[in-house]
Amino acid sequence: MHSSRFIFFVTLLAASLPKATWAQAELSLPAVSVLSSSDAQRRFDAASSHTAIAVDAFESATPLVNLSELLADQAGVVALNRGNYAQDLQISIRGFGTRSTFGVRGVRLLVDGIPATMPDGQGQAATAQLASASEIEVLRGPFAQLYGNAAGGVLQVRTREPRPGGGAGAQVAVGPNGERLLGASVDVGNAELGGLMDVVRFETNGWRPHSAAERIHLNSKWVARPNSDTRVTALVNLYNQPRAQDPLGLTRAQFTADPHQAQPLAEAFDTRKAVAQNQFGLILEQQLGPQDALRAQVYGGTRSLEQTLAFAGTGASSAGGVVDLARNYAGAGVAWTHQSRLPSGLPFTWTLGANADRLVEDRRGFVNDRGSVGTLKRDETDRAGNTDVYGQVDSWVSERLRLVAGARFTRVRLAVNDHYVRAGNPDDSGTKTFSHASPVLGLVWSVSDSLNLYSNVGSGFESPTLSELAYSPSGSGSNFALGAARTRQMELGAKWQSGPHRWNAAVFNARTEGEIVPIDSMGGRTIYGNAADVRRRGVELAWQTEAGERGAWTPRVAFTWLDAYFERGTSSTATSAARLAGGRLPGAARTVLHLSLDHRPAPGWRWGVDAHASGKVLVSDQSLEAAPGYAALGLHAARTFEAAGVRWNAWARVDNLLDRRYAGSVIVNEGNGRYYEPASGRRFMLGLRAQFY
Repeated sequence: MHSSRFIFFVTLLAASLPKATWAQAELSLPAVSVLSSSDAQRRFDAASSHTAIAVDAFESATPLVNLSELLADQAGVVALNRGNYAQDLQISIRGFGTRSTFGVRGVRLLVDGIPATMPDGQGQAATAQLASASEIEVLRGPFAQLYGNAAGGVLQVRTREPRPGGGAGAQVAVGPNGERLLGASVDVGNAELGGLMDVVRFETNGWRPHSAAERIHLNSKWVARPNSDTRVTALVNLYNQPRAQDPLGLTRAQFTADPHQAQPLAEAFDTRKAVAQNQFGLILEQQLGPQDALRAQVYGGTRSLEQTLAFAGTGASSAGGVVDLARNYAGAGVAWTHQSRLPSGLPFTWTLGANADRLVEDRRGFVNDRGSVGTLKRDETDRAGNTDVYGQVDSWVSERLRLVAGARFTRVRLAVNDHYVRAGNPDDSGTKTFSHASPVLGLVWSVSDSLNLYSNVGSGFESPTLSELAYSPSGSGSNFALGAARTRQMELGAKWQSGPHRWNAAVFNARTEGEIVPIDSMGGRTIYGNAADVRRRGVELAWQTEAGERGAWTPRVAFTWLDAYFERGTSSTATSAARLAGGRLPGAARTVLHLSLDHRPAPGWRWGVDAHASGKVLVSDQSLEAAPGYAALGLHAARTFEAAGVRWNAWARVDNLLDRRYAGSVIVNEGNGRYYEPASGRRFMLGLRAQFY
């Protein structure tokens, strides 16, 4: 969109549509709401599509291993369990992130306010432990761009508070294909000083051959309140996945013949991944006076990864078929919030903040000698860092009209220092810096106490990751011609609440210039370029009812229509331009529908049914193939009771009740045509949780 048209649209909105609010420039900042102190009211008054999923780890009728278990009923959000623990979940929001082949791209991840997305824009969702979570927040649309680089949407997982007076818990769950889960938790202390520690061990043999995995995950939170104005939180997260076999994707012919099979190359090259990540964070929240509050945080961590890929990587220019990575990362941030009143007496709030994040990683590649580590083929030190400053103003301009405006300036620097320079393998060293200002404007009109209308517009960007910048089309040096993708978004929405019922509707339109796409793959090296324009537009509708008492039925409905396509092709070659122009964006279904119904027939008893349907998904930029659409049905039940002075929750569930065959996810633009990752067949699981007072 031309800048003049963008400015005109902002001006038109400011002149025509009334009342605004939003989620703070950092979701982790203390919530400030003139209507109510509750988080639910804050989200209802937000000038954006800002929702949350309450997590009750004790009463939940699901194992809480993957985020995909909890995000299915969120309109505009797609979280796909790939059935492959050697690869992270595929998470997208309004079409941002659908094309990622590794990690999470285009969606900003936070855990208790600490980034799970690295400075280059790539994140990992597996390190968010759900057994100790209390809530998952979802922010869609332009205001997500205030989180900086690669924030087409935001997901934040919040850890629960320690239980005053202490306590303990335990859980066990079993399922098919050797699925076993064991967990334990302990809470200690009181309101002044308390903590919790939650540890979970999970293992599976996998539904497909060569897909076994095991991992252990510890999450700990400690909270000190030395006085009424000060709160200090310490966070420790330890994640170890020593084994995760990769069955690889299947070709269309293999998927049609037998979706249960593994790709033969998986056994031949023993494809697998081992990951260990340890992280510590410290957060200070200080009330400076009746009008001012300060929030500061520091964090740091290490990540090691060894991954065996499905090829040898012996070519002269190949980086090898075994990846060995050792990463150190750290960051710090501070935000100051001030509340005051306008001369008219109406509330006015502003926030100023800054943060900096850094990573340094040693990355090596080796020949994959049929599953064993062979000759060195890559040796480099990569660095990435971002420095951000941001501000926000939040003001009531009348009793029914609220305006929120914000801006964030981000500077991202990526650097590669190549230590492996040989004949046929040129020096890939170099640096690249990206800078972008992300302004956002939002308005909310409080039509009544039960109905809010809102609108917002904004601009953001997404830099290439270190992996995407690594190789140039010329075959020499890094790909410094690769630019950042820049996005302008706009959104109109309505929120209505009446008694236990909540309705949300939104219409959105986003245009990205310079979408980052793969343009070639050779010798284990993927080369990326920039597409000219990608359009993502759509509609979201959601209805839910709060859980009631005995005999109550609790329905939930979420529907998304997404039209995502290339407006023009890449600027790299005429062939690429012809290939992409007018084509739909791969990895994104046009329609997604989720229906669920829960019932409480008697005290302590709960049961429910859910149905999930998705349209077909294109598997590549060429738009030649698509994973067929599907519909899947699931059942769950649970009973909570007390016995022997212990509170118990017994639960059971069956997923894919009708044993449908479908692709649970696709590997977009997989160079060998192995696009399809089959969903597991009918799957039963039983669990038991105990809570000791």
